[in-house]
Amino acid sequence: MPFRQTIAAKIYGLAIILLLLTIALACFLLFEVTRTTQDLTVVANFDVPLTQSLARLHEFGLRRRLAFERWFGALNAPQPNPEVVTEATRNYALFTRKLTDEFSTARHIISAYPKKAPGSQTLAEVATLLDQIQPAYEIINNRQREVLDMQVAGQHDKANQQLNLLNDIQSTVQNQRELVNSKMAAWSGSAAKATEQRERSVFWLTIAATTSTVLLGMTVAALITNRLSRPVRSLAIAMRDVQQGNLNIQLPVGSTDEVGRLTDAFNFFVKELRSKERMKQTFGKYIDPRILEQVLAQPGAETLAGGRRDMTVLFADLIGFTGLSERLTPLLMVTLLNRHFGLQALAVQEHHGVVDKFVGDCVMAFWGPPFVKPEEHAVLACRSAQAQLAALDTLRRELPDITGLRRDLPAIDLRIGICTGEVVVGNIGSENTRSYTVIGDTVNLSARLERANRVYGTQILVSETTAKAIGSRFEMREIDTISVKGKTETTQILELMGAARQLSEDLARLRGRYEQARHAYLAQEWDLAEATFRECLQIRPNDGASRVFLERIQVFRRNSPGKDWNGVWQLVEK
Repeated sequence: MPFRQTIAAKIYGLAIILLLLTIALACFLLFEVTRTTQDLTVVANFDVPLTQSLARLHEFGLRRRLAFERWFGALNAPQPNPEVVTEATRNYALFTRKLTDEFSTARHIISAYPKKAPGSQTLAEVATLLDQIQPAYEIINNRQREVLDMQVAGQHDKANQQLNLLNDIQSTVQNQRELVNSKMAAWSGSAAKATEQRERSVFWLTIAATTSTVLLGMTVAALITNRLSRPVRSLAIAMRDVQQGNLNIQLPVGSTDEVGRLTDAFNFFVKELRSKERMKQTFGKYIDPRILEQVLAQPGAETLAGGRRDMTVLFADLIGFTGLSERLTPLLMVTLLNRHFGLQALAVQEHHGVVDKFVGDCVMAFWGPPFVKPEEHAVLACRSAQAQLAALDTLRRELPDITGLRRDLPAIDLRIGICTGEVVVGNIGSENTRSYTVIGDTVNLSARLERANRVYGTQILVSETTAKAIGSRFEMREIDTISVKGKTETTQILELMGAARQLSEDLARLRGRYEQARHAYLAQEWDLAEATFRECLQIRPNDGASRVFLERIQVFRRNSPGKDWNGVWQLVEK
């Protein structure tokens, strides 16, 4: 009787083959990973440190030469400046000592370099060049001392002649240092590239082996699932379609057994999902969808109590809309407002903010948990403010088409205030009408900062707490220290000027001069402060903050603020 394999035996044999394949693959990968680890160890412990040491050697050589030239130049002056000579002498001695230490460090790394490592030839060339460079420094030291002694003795012409000879030697040594750096950098790059190629080979081999294993597994799965009934397969496909968002599914109930009852329950489930999706789409026009999903749709949302959280609040007000609305019909005014709010809301939502409300032509939005991470809300609010200014440019271009006005269009602008701090957040309102919103001093201060833009002629003002939260990710200018009506605490206000390292040269110069002017202003040096603020206006003639301080200076000249004055300005506008 011929031998007949059972399905269980075939599955068991396939499992043994897969196990052996996995073991062989693991052994090979372990071997390749070990080799790669060894190469990475050489790169990390020897190639990179030696490359860094040679780079520092080159840097110290340049800085030592710079210290010598400054020393020489100071002695060459008719009346040498003792402070400059002392500083140059100290720097010269410091970098001479660092050069000596760095030579020792480089030679220590070379001596400890693995003998069988592939970089032995490059290492020998580097060691040879170091043998040429180090003795040359002794010659340079002696020549530099001779030149300095000539300077001290007043033999300036002779010292300048010797300096030219010394520069030739120093240039030769500098070229040798650069050659050492280039050789070692080239070798480090090639070693890293070789290691990367080996890693890539292991990666693709792993993908190939894994793909083969997955294909075998899928074959076994196909053999097993082929025995399932057709109604169950149809139900699984329908559930996958629902998971992908297709709610227009209705399966026929073909039996009264468990599968039939499961199909009927599935149809009821899809019907309820369609009803909730329609409700979500309807309320999404009035409430931010994330509030609906994460807060209001949760169990017990109708009794959700308020809580205290750190959040960032933004107010953005459209300037010039009142004058423009006087020339528009009510329909055009609504169309314009809807377009403005649409652009502003899009900018806020693209940066994960929640549009809280529209008041007149003003937008209020907030950022914070559970919608964004606690460490991100201030940064996202500032990025949104920049995007909202860009959206305003879009509105300006579309203004003639929206309003039908082709000339003499009033100027419109946007003023934004941002404040970070503790707020009370929750469902706030009456028993019958509530709104998920934020309230508190942080909200009030954000609104005050938006209005303060009109005083200082700025577009985006942020509070001191917001500035601390965003750190160095934006360029800012400290505008003033104020106290607002109804609060005893003072706060610094800063102008958001742009993203980090994207400030123009003129704006960077304006910020520097403005800071100097503020220091003079706080020290009650009115003449210096006035002159420096006027320099700010020369850099940017429409700098409103500088004009405000010039006006204050005139007031303080007539009425001195006194010795106890702390520079805080009482902001009377609410």
